Amino acid sequence: MKIGNLEIEVPIIQGGMAIRASMSRLAGAVAREGGIGLVAGSAIGIEELKSEIIKAKEYMGERAGAIGVNVMVAVSNFEEAVNASIDAGAELIVCGAGFSKGVFKIGKERNIPIFPIVSSVKGAKLSERLGATAIVVEGGNAGGHLGTDLDSWDIVKDIVEAVNIPVFGAGGVIEPEDAKRMLDLGAVGVQMGTRFIATTECEVGDEFKEMYVNTKKGEVVEIASCAGLPANAIVSPFVDRLRAGTQERPTKCVQCLKKCDHTFCVSEKLVEGHEGDLENGIFFAGKDVWKIKDIISVKEVFERFRPVFEGR
Repeated sequence: MKIGNLEIEVPIIQGGMAIRASMSRLAGAVAREGGIGLVAGSAIGIEELKSEIIKAKEYMGERAGAIGVNVMVAVSNFEEAVNASIDAGAELIVCGAGFSKGVFKIGKERNIPIFPIVSSVKGAKLSERLGATAIVVEGGNAGGHLGTDLDSWDIVKDIVEAVNIPVFGAGGVIEPEDAKRMLDLGAVGVQMGTRFIATTECEVGDEFKEMYVNTKKGEVVEIASCAGLPANAIVSPFVDRLRAGTQERPTKCVQCLKKCDHTFCVSEKLVEGHEGDLENGIFFAGKDVWKIKDIISVKEVFERFRPVFEGR
């Protein structure tokens, strides 16, 4: 499949999950199987980001995939991280958690595809006018920072019909039949984050992966992130304290976000979660994480999903 100047074999984007969940090993493995692997470029050092991109491309080899970077618009060094990613060889930029007009200018000047994450027809149309190569439509059933309360199944079709550029559906894609459902709504492909956490190549702690496997239906709740956007997280001691209003506020700040209400440090809590701190960490996940029953390799994920796209 050709999208802009990208040639990809399988239209699966691996979600860019910060902090240090989507790194070189995971992104490279996805690209090696013919998909789009994303390094999460939010709230990590610029030199570390560049190094991870280079390592991901080396791991990818000569397969028909691509290595990109996901950067949250909400981070304070957004444009610096985008430019650094391109300098290091990223083949596309995916950006969400806010909207940036400036990133499209960078895309045009540097001939790099820009895939914004949007949650409305308005956002999709604006992205197309500004020069987006493709868009990722993310519903409120996804993990991370969200732009709508509506599930992806309720918004993808309307957005597909409103624009003339490729659309990838995100949110609720855990099993092959979910991907088929997205394609039936008119999407050319899917973005999956939650499914890729529970893979051997993902560099989070085993406790984090096991939490995904053990989570039951209804155990994902919406919280208010300090970044000013809602997010879905697995019920945990930290989430319980946050929702009860008993979680202590942070005493230090590295100003990683453009705007922060300082109810908690999302960077710190994500790192603690990814390292397996079940008491203090936060565990973002899509609402359908309960469907995950095993931890498998990226190759096995593609073996399960590849037939959905054949002949499309």
